[in-house]
Amino acid sequence: MCASSAIDPSVVLSGIPKSHRTPLMNAFQNIMKNFREKRWESSELNGGKFSEVVYSILSGHVSGTFPPRPSKPSNFPNACRNLEQADATRFSRSVRIQIPRMLIALYEIRNNRGVGHVAGDVDPNHMDALGVVSMSKWVLAELVRVFHATDTTTATAIVESLLDRTTPIVWEVNGKRRILDSTLGFKDQTLLLLYSRPGPISENDLVEWLEHSNASVYRRDILRRVHKQRLIDYDEASKTVCISPLGVTYVEDNLPLEV
Repeated sequence: MCASSAIDPSVVLSGIPKSHRTPLMNAFQNIMKNFREKRWESSELNGGKFSEVVYSILSGHVSGTFPPRPSKPSNFPNACRNLEQADATRFSRSVRIQIPRMLIALYEIRNNRGVGHVAGDVDPNHMDALGVVSMSKWVLAELVRVFHATDTTTATAIVESLLDRTTPIVWEVNGKRRILDSTLGFKDQTLLLLYSRPGPISENDLVEWLEHSNASVYRRDILRRVHKQRLIDYDEASKTVCISPLGVTYVEDNLPLEV
């Protein structure tokens, strides 16, 4: 599912006070930014901060009182397990059990995998950072589902639309977007443009931004071919294009994001 536009966290997470919503999104965006830049240790450290904020949100939701700011309990795993004692008739299993158990796993990576302390079993690495990214996306999608009363598919799409994928290689000027590395082919430039902006982009905008000389050739040689590779979804009826999860992975693994 391709979300139609950027979504305001204050709308889809309106049940969470700003004092907690802002640090939640800051920690989440930092996880994603550091992961894109291949800074595994920083990404995993922010996973710990994200866990603490989410715990504070769940605790405030269950108790009915949010503190002025998020805080870390003295024993994080036990505090998460204590949420299981919340009233099952008032709070969903996701709030009581599923999200808290995921937070314990996130926190374990931060504390005991060579990230937050020395002498962990392993050094910070891509595999662990990818686990942090995946779990953080799942947790945020669950928060959206719970606090925005929506389904899992919509919640997942909303989370993708909340991602800030600001990349220095994409330059915005006078309402247009340009790729600053002119050596890249039209396929890679197209994927970078789609990656950098949430929601679908019109075929006409892509042609204009890429300064392609022939829209029909671009449609035939790029959009349809890349659509068949499942890196994008090209809707020929509406003439709009959005990047797929496979396309996001392709960009992050193969293309330059810095100038």
